[in-house]
Amino acid sequence: MDAFGRKIDYLRISVTDRCNERCVYCLPEGYRGWQPRAEHLEVAELEQLARVATELGVRKFRLTGGEPLLRRDLPEIVSAIAKLPGVESLGLSTNGTRLASCAGSLRLAGLRTVNVSLDALNPAVYRRITGGNPQAALDGVRAALAAGFECVKLNCVLMRGVNEAEIWPLVLYAGELGVPLRLIELMPVTTSTVLDESNFLPVSEAMQRLGERDELVALPERHFGWGPARYYRLRHTGAVVGFIGALTTPHFCDTCNKMRLTADGKIRPCLGDHGELDLRPSLRQVRSDDAVREMLLLAMARKPREHQFRNQYQPCRPMTAIGG
Repeated sequence: MDAFGRKIDYLRISVTDRCNERCVYCLPEGYRGWQPRAEHLEVAELEQLARVATELGVRKFRLTGGEPLLRRDLPEIVSAIAKLPGVESLGLSTNGTRLASCAGSLRLAGLRTVNVSLDALNPAVYRRITGGNPQAALDGVRAALAAGFECVKLNCVLMRGVNEAEIWPLVLYAGELGVPLRLIELMPVTTSTVLDESNFLPVSEAMQRLGERDELVALPERHFGWGPARYYRLRHTGAVVGFIGALTTPHFCDTCNKMRLTADGKIRPCLGDHGELDLRPSLRQVRSDDAVREMLLLAMARKPREHQFRNQYQPCRPMTAIGG
């Protein structure tokens, strides 16, 4: 439990701060602040951390980046965490561009769910957002479905004037595949200017736009993971869409159950707050379960009541360095 009675049972673990795309909402233009690879936590250190976390009640883990598929030892990381007693869910967040070649091996290693970032189907729009080509991501989605993961989800970050016209095609695509699509409000995790009114699109407006094409039926009992999305089914198309409105949803943080670990070993109780604690010395120098446990408990105790995104938040590290 944290200081506000929230049960913290979800840990997102970044395994690298590097990425093969440059999404505008994740990497500031010209960013070159990647940590040396020697600073990234190793497989044994990640296993120890996850084991101690499960002893404190953490039940869900998600591996993130950067782009986690850039870690060549990712299957080893997956296997090490998946076999721990108490792990109920182990997922991966990825841009999907490298997933086609390794989805099967990751599933065999124990990975259970996959979230793929897909902000557009139109190649020009996708390139504008990520610098890449959507076909590799689409191939990754197909490979994930073929590999038999328990759940595959698509994530789209909403950007006014950029990918508004992509929302409906993405809904139809997700409906055709039978996977949930989550529409996510833009957050100031690159630079503060990313939340300029000219490019911020609230989930309420996305809901309104979808409601003009189809009827949204609330699914209050359906959960496709342990996150904050509120899900709806479009009555006629059958597509399932989740909405994550971190900035506009009242009491968004009231049920937050997660913390984040950066690739260089900082435990971050809240994405939208600068507070961090350095776990790496406990894992690398002290090598003590008790020391790791103490730091995790301290992080839980310091988890703030709510994020600071609405208060002219100035990110000190971009999203790629924090972990998705």
